[in-house]
Amino acid sequence: MQKLTNALKQKQQGQNQNNGKDNRFWRPTVDKAGNAFAIIRFLPEPKGEEMPFVQYFDHSFQGPAKKWYIEKSLSTFGLNDPVSELNRELWASGIDAKIEIAKKQKRRENYVANVLVVRDPENTEAEGKVFLYRFGKKIYQKIVNQIQPEFEGEEPCNVFDPWQGKNFKLKGKTLNGFFNYDNSEWASVSKIADTDDQINTIWSSQHSLKDFSDPSNFKTYEELKKRLDIVLGKNQDISIATPASTSSSANEQDEEFTRVMDNTDLDDDFLNDISRQIDSMDLDSIGNR
Repeated sequence: MQKLTNALKQKQQGQNQNNGKDNRFWRPTVDKAGNAFAIIRFLPEPKGEEMPFVQYFDHSFQGPAKKWYIEKSLSTFGLNDPVSELNRELWASGIDAKIEIAKKQKRRENYVANVLVVRDPENTEAEGKVFLYRFGKKIYQKIVNQIQPEFEGEEPCNVFDPWQGKNFKLKGKTLNGFFNYDNSEWASVSKIADTDDQINTIWSSQHSLKDFSDPSNFKTYEELKKRLDIVLGKNQDISIATPASTSSSANEQDEEFTRVMDNTDLDDDFLNDISRQIDSMDLDSIGNR
């Protein structure tokens, strides 16, 4: 009976994921005013794992034929990725229109961690439960600034610590169509629960993070290239002559490419924005993946 129960749970989870949703994930709920507020607590590394979060890169953009390219990037592992190669070629053209296309197709920095939802006024059913939370580099930087303070006199804090960590007050505002969490802040140092037994229960409720950094869960270069060709249109001509340059200026150009493509930051929760858009789509509109 237990095996059957587990099998049904796995099947249900797969159905949720295939519908563009994964019930392991929590997202802040947007109120009628277009804002969001919640209090969450970042949790330590799941039992048997080394880090409390994982990082990966992905690309999400719509091609000329209105098909979507939404794929994890092999650059996560320092490997060649077809979109990164295309963007580098577009950038090297020196043509403004091509450079703008490259910016729209830039890779995005994603982080996934376990969180305890302490308060969510718009979704009280989530309170007291452990979820996965996907966030971008702005929130990641807020975590880094706690662990490694920028200014003299600021006390470092491991916000993932169940005893000496801090709750995170997530404050989101809609600015120019995107969510911005610049006003989010940390609460004072506190325990995550009253007793060690309660803390251990929360810790044991965490989801594994291994899948998000497992190379076997990323598509191969050939699979990604095939999808990219479909999204762009097989006959699209993106080959252009690169202006002649000295090796010195070529190096400067390469450095500028890396700086802009990794740091042209859409609002942190563009990740959540696009996820909500995908959730509301018919998967057929995204195209065969």
